[in-house]
Amino acid sequence: MSALRLVSSAARRAPKAFTLGRRGYAEATDKIKLSLVLPHQSIFSSADVVQVNLSAATGDMGILANHVPSIEPLRPGVIEVIESGNTSKKWFVSGGFATVHPNNKLTINVVEAAPLDAFSPEAVRSNLQEALKVAAGNGSEEDKLEARIEADVYEALQHALGAN
Repeated sequence: MSALRLVSSAARRAPKAFTLGRRGYAEATDKIKLSLVLPHQSIFSSADVVQVNLSAATGDMGILANHVPSIEPLRPGVIEVIESGNTSKKWFVSGGFATVHPNNKLTINVVEAAPLDAFSPEAVRSNLQEALKVAAGNGSEEDKLEARIEADVYEALQHALGAN
């Protein structure tokens, strides 16, 4: 029996009380419970927030209450957490994963994160230029690849800071 026929057969035999969850729309008072964690630190732990904006591999996205459950890989970029009263906090992350769970829960696991205002545009620009020199230089292929990854992160950070 093919896998599709097996699933179809099982679905027909499932109790009629079994219903699929439906996606609704977030109300202004709805909150999502955010956990933003690093291997060595928890920045948010089940904190009630209004919205989370993040840089997913598939594009920038905003997550509100009642978001469809999903798993999204993150690219280097900004995570913006909007709390009650429209106050927001911005963190630059190097990458990771965001998991939207049912029942208004969001877990974001990242390797590194730092408040966006902790970065100096001048230092980012300088470090980006150095990484680009190494990537274009005569070093080993390994050194060039590492420098290219470093440059990609600095370019994303430069974009997040609005620096040119």
